[in-house]
Amino acid sequence: VQLVESGGGSVQAGGSLRLSCTHFGYSSSRHCMGWFRQAPGKAREGIAGIRRDGDGYYADSVKGRFTVSQDNAKTILDLQMNSLMPDDTAMYYCAIRWASCSAAAADYNYWGQGTQVTVS
Repeated sequence: VQLVESGGGSVQAGGSLRLSCTHFGYSSSRHCMGWFRQAPGKAREGIAGIRRDGDGYYADSVKGRFTVSQDNAKTILDLQMNSLMPDDTAMYYCAIRWASCSAAAADYNYWGQGTQVTVS
């Protein structure tokens, strides 16, 4: 299994960015793909996840601003981030879990390398 993120960068407050995560290799009919972020000195935070059947979750910190979606083949996970704030600055990671979605990083089986998002 390999997860490859792309789309990070720098943006001014109020702006938008779109992250993508491509999943290569084994998949399950019940897996959940999720987005996490980690700012310096802080714990890794689960912000959104979606299962193959479309069920998922959003953290309160991003609800209404971020939207997660997947392609028809369920191999690409996108995160559309709008109304970005400086507090959204972090390294963003994609992860996959062979079960229902969870906001706990320890529950996920594989991780991407991360992509930096900086909001000024």
